[in-house]
Amino acid sequence: MSDIIAGRNAVREALRGARTIQKVFVQEGTHGGSLSDILKLCEAHHLPVERVPKERLDRLAGSVRHQGVAAQGAPVAFRDLDEVLAQVREKGETPLLLMLDELQDPQNVGALIRTANSAGVHGVLLPQRRSCPLNAVVAKISAGAVEYEPVISIGNMVRTMKKLKQEGFWIVGADMDGKDLYFDADLTGPILLVVGAEGKGLGRLVKENCDFIVRIPMLGQVQSLNASVAGGILLYDIVRQRQLVERKR
Repeated sequence: MSDIIAGRNAVREALRGARTIQKVFVQEGTHGGSLSDILKLCEAHHLPVERVPKERLDRLAGSVRHQGVAAQGAPVAFRDLDEVLAQVREKGETPLLLMLDELQDPQNVGALIRTANSAGVHGVLLPQRRSCPLNAVVAKISAGAVEYEPVISIGNMVRTMKKLKQEGFWIVGADMDGKDLYFDADLTGPILLVVGAEGKGLGRLVKENCDFIVRIPMLGQVQSLNASVAGGILLYDIVRQRQLVERKR
């Protein structure tokens, strides 16, 4: 199934139905008619709306007549954060969540979802704005992990971080000016790990709202890692620390 839904009726019915929509694109200068209903539905569902030139809509829609409107659908349905946390509590497990801060590269997002599933992460949080959409490319790179790993769409990242703090989570950000991952970071409790965007790192407000920051030791001439590689190293050190605790019990 295509990730792009084009045409006013098709988009409106997708918004009314069960299909997971990530974003709606509206042609610049377009207004009136059924578009008003579409915009109201977007507001009700807290969906971002992006005004774009006709040329971009033409590329998105391909041969389909878009009538000034298209939507980005997700290959799988998003999960609800509260439901995911409730399931973790029912299992009696120590929760581990991964949040991706404005990652734009579908290769990195797909690889991180795959690694998250392998590492037993209970859910991957994707912000609705300024991040790579959960599209077919991400699904392919994840090697099918999106079918199993709960992916949660969130609005305001800082608000979500504060909510999770109230739930007992420690918010851990990945950044080069943080504590040494291998000597100074206890990652055995309820953790939300936040991985920043390629070349940019964590956003200022996101970083300020982390409980602590960790860094991966860099021993060579290159002083940075691909986001998915860094995320994988961090996730598996959390796994290592937790398994050591379990063995000592």
